[in-house]
Amino acid sequence: MEDCSERKHIGKISEPKRWQKLVSTALAAAAVISFSSGMPSIAELNKYEADTRGEFGIGSAAQFGSADLRKAVHVNENFRRANFTSADMRESDFSGCTFNGAYLEKAVAYKTNFSGADLSDTLMDRMVLNEANLTNAVLVRSVLTRSDLGGATIVGADFSDAVIDLPQKQALCKYASGTNPVTGVSTRASLGCGNSRRNAYGTPSSPLLSAPPQQLLNRDGFCDEGTGLCEASK
Repeated sequence: MEDCSERKHIGKISEPKRWQKLVSTALAAAAVISFSSGMPSIAELNKYEADTRGEFGIGSAAQFGSADLRKAVHVNENFRRANFTSADMRESDFSGCTFNGAYLEKAVAYKTNFSGADLSDTLMDRMVLNEANLTNAVLVRSVLTRSDLGGATIVGADFSDAVIDLPQKQALCKYASGTNPVTGVSTRASLGCGNSRRNAYGTPSSPLLSAPPQQLLNRDGFCDEGTGLCEASK
């Protein structure tokens, strides 16, 4: 026959375990409630960051990845460090907007108006810019590798230190003209048009064409003492 005292002892041991389960369940429920109640606060924070140019004022916190922005009108707006990856921006108006540091890779911007826009330090890799309006736009240090700028209007655009594939650069140089009103740099100079040394041999995306090979000695066997370079005499 089972000892009653032993059964009481087992009951005392199992009782604290039930309390532990109840406490754990209550804590889990409280965590779910607090997380759910915090969702509006997170949404408000994102909106606040967007209104104040992002966290610490260094970005717009705007997300337009794969968005349909066809024929949209956004004039003189701030899209600094925003994400437009694979966005459809065809025939839209983004004139005067700030895209500094934004992500626009693989975006389609056919006939899009970027006149007077700040596109400096932007990632525009594999972007479609056919017949886009880049009049007086600033594209300093932008990355345009494998992007198509066929028929784009580039009067007054500044491409200083931009990364552009050599064939695309050569095509732009055929009709580049004007001077950027903000930087004061001519479009042809920013592209290195007609310059046999600066920017005329491609970009880091084409390392084999990035620069002509340096020669050990020039035709007369002497180097330039001022620059330290050794080139063949013309």
